[in-house]
Amino acid sequence: MLEFPRSTIYAQRQAAKVVPLHRARRGPKPKVSDADLLAAIRADLEASPFIGEGHRKVWARLRILHNIRVSKDRVCRLMRENAWLSPHRVPHGKPSLHEGSIQTEAPNLMWGTDGTRCGI
Repeated sequence: MLEFPRSTIYAQRQAAKVVPLHRARRGPKPKVSDADLLAAIRADLEASPFIGEGHRKVWARLRILHNIRVSKDRVCRLMRENAWLSPHRVPHGKPSLHEGSIQTEAPNLMWGTDGTRCGI
């Protein structure tokens, strides 16, 4: 006889099963594998005279010039995973000089307007 419950055996069996690190993608298999698509993206980037192309231009050239029909998001994902995306530029604006507190000198005084009232 066993000195512990059966649920312990089943729990240990379940824990012993190896879970794959990367599960297979669900749904139908794509016509173009990721490896073939990566090779096509790399060839397109090397043939381009520009430096730092984005995924939209690469996707359009693959579709039009090479007749490779894939999702734009898939091209973006593969380029992001391989650090091939163009650098993201953030616009630098002027710093705000306003501290965020507006106080009037006396109550019930209009000191500014937004152009919605017109007095005649």
